[in-house]
Amino acid sequence: MSKQRCDHCHLEYETSMLLPDTSFNPPKFFCCKGCQGVFHLLSDEGLDTFYTKMGETTLTPPKVTLDDVNRFDLDGFVSKYVKKSKEGFSEIALIIEGIHCSACVWLNEKVLSRQEGIVEVSISYSNHKAKIVWDESLIKLSAIIETIRSIGYNAYPYDPKSGEERATAQRREYYSKLLVGIFATMNVMWIAIAQYAGYFTGMQSNIKNILNFAEFVLATPTLFYTGSVYFKGAYYGIKHRYITMDFLVATGATLTYVFSLYAMFSHNAEVYFDSVTMIVTFVFAGKYLEVLTKKKAVDTLDAFGSSMPTEVTLIKGDEKILTSVESVELGEIIEVRAGDKVAIDGVITEGEGSFDLSRLNGESIPVLAQKGDKILSGSICLDSVIHYQATHTFSSSMFSKLVCLLEDAMNKKPKIEKLANQISGYFSRTILLLAFSTLLFWFYQSGSFEKGLIIAISVIVIACPCALSLATPVATIVGIGLAAKKGILFKEAGFLESMAKCNTLVLDKTGTITKGKPEVVMYEYAYTFDRSLFICTCQFIQSSY
Repeated sequence: MSKQRCDHCHLEYETSMLLPDTSFNPPKFFCCKGCQGVFHLLSDEGLDTFYTKMGETTLTPPKVTLDDVNRFDLDGFVSKYVKKSKEGFSEIALIIEGIHCSACVWLNEKVLSRQEGIVEVSISYSNHKAKIVWDESLIKLSAIIETIRSIGYNAYPYDPKSGEERATAQRREYYSKLLVGIFATMNVMWIAIAQYAGYFTGMQSNIKNILNFAEFVLATPTLFYTGSVYFKGAYYGIKHRYITMDFLVATGATLTYVFSLYAMFSHNAEVYFDSVTMIVTFVFAGKYLEVLTKKKAVDTLDAFGSSMPTEVTLIKGDEKILTSVESVELGEIIEVRAGDKVAIDGVITEGEGSFDLSRLNGESIPVLAQKGDKILSGSICLDSVIHYQATHTFSSSMFSKLVCLLEDAMNKKPKIEKLANQISGYFSRTILLLAFSTLLFWFYQSGSFEKGLIIAISVIVIACPCALSLATPVATIVGIGLAAKKGILFKEAGFLESMAKCNTLVLDKTGTITKGKPEVVMYEYAYTFDRSLFICTCQFIQSSY
């Protein structure tokens, strides 16, 4: 029996099992009604270029029951994961499962943005996190999830714990690859020292061949295991017509490896397996440090958000009930004891006490709050037991909004990072052109293709734009994380860039920023008739804040 691919998911089936659709010219064939419906949806919306971007990739749509989709509209789920924006729209953070290239991000954003009622869609390819804003009166969350699943992907609410698990797994994978690279590099350098000594003092050919083979054994796992991340990045870059840093590293290391194989078997040149291991290992060490730095910054932000209590004590008559912060409704009475952190904004109904607001506004002196005063989430009760009435839900309280600002700041790219990404793409193509020109020049000058190739490889390797394409986003994340640790919150990452251009800083709260003691630094006397006007100029002396 002949087999044929489904025109949507690209999976192969027997031709007799496929559903023909003659409404297209030429006819299209589908494995099921679901694939046929998605194909029609994309065609009607003018998004059929997705299949060009997808290439040879296959899709496996998940099996979803109606009950599974409807659970996203339950009150408990909505109160836990859905937040309200200032404009009254609903907002949620989802993890899109099944994304493996930029074409997937493009498809999900295009399909969702075309749905009536969806106001904003932004998906991060690095962590597959999607921010979706929609109007509940026009579309339900279950319909949004069903739309995502109908085009072959899965979606579930973002949970910092699952993100932590993925980050830990990636760190372990990178650590094992780095160990292989370091082990190979340390041992191959001992062999290289013996080869360099033999090159100048003389070495028998059989011993040289053994040393070459030993270097080959060490360089092979380094290139194809430690360096696999570069081959993967280069593949997806070429697939979508991008020349990335990964392509330069993969090209330089692979050409050196192939040339060394030729030299080992032909005995016409020197091998450079030691260079292969060092190129891959040292560049990968930088990527490993990037992963560690990014995880450390994310951990700082996660710790900032996870410091809030997950449960509060509700007062219902004479009964006290311990419940989750997500289930607290407006108007309910909450008890806070000395040492407890306020989880939800509210107004005090009984008692009075001092509150530490340093995490919210930097005020180091405790503030006395009495009956009728407002208290904000994130503040700490210091010395008494009070009861207060919730005026906000947990998701709309002050501290939750601050955590959301930090998450949004991480996902938004500043202008300098976008510029660095653009320059990196042009830079990579320019380096390839220069390397090819170098090869032709030295081949013409020396008549030796081997010499020209080695010099061209050197141009590719040393010109790797690691600092350009990696340091900028990492610096952004680290800057936001350190600022949050110091109590400074940025609404957008772009404000970091703006701060670098500032020459004047205007601050309020004189009592904490300065000494609060004005001093006379200059005075003048002026006489008009029988009155004297005393003019003095005062300045505030800044403390070492």
